[in-house]
Amino acid sequence: VLTTALLTWLCAHSVVSAKGVYLEPVAFINNVFSGQPPAPRKLTIKGELAQDIKNILEHRYKKIRLSYWQHQQRTVWILEEIGKERPITAGFVVENNKIQDFKVLVFRESRGWEIRNEFFTRQFSGAYLKTNQRLDRHIDNITGATMSVNAMKKLSRMALYLHNHVTTQ
Repeated sequence: VLTTALLTWLCAHSVVSAKGVYLEPVAFINNVFSGQPPAPRKLTIKGELAQDIKNILEHRYKKIRLSYWQHQQRTVWILEEIGKERPITAGFVVENNKIQDFKVLVFRESRGWEIRNEFFTRQFSGAYLKTNQRLDRHIDNITGATMSVNAMKKLSRMALYLHNHVTTQ
């Protein structure tokens, strides 16, 4: 009986500890720019841009204005997407139309937290968009985290698309 109670507590504790802030968005931005981030810029999501994002996410993005940081050909995006039930906040660094870095910043779901691990996030390193707005590579799934994985694939496509949008204007 004690073993069952201990096992139940450990399982519940691991789920609770999987949720939370892994890295504050401000700290992520500061790390990317070595403590000297450029002033944030604003992008209004409307018209064709809104439709293209809707096509990538398969739903309308909840924000109308989006902050991003840009220095030369490097952009940083803090984006959110629902995993199963709650938003997952992720940070993307895009340079020369390729993902340079990607981190799960805030995780609010009860399952799927494994997406924060390097074995998953490094799959996105160097990824770019093909002409059909698809990633140039296959991203391996994680058993039990399918919805979180899918959310991060969509956000990576969105970050790449937004980078291309703001750097080619």
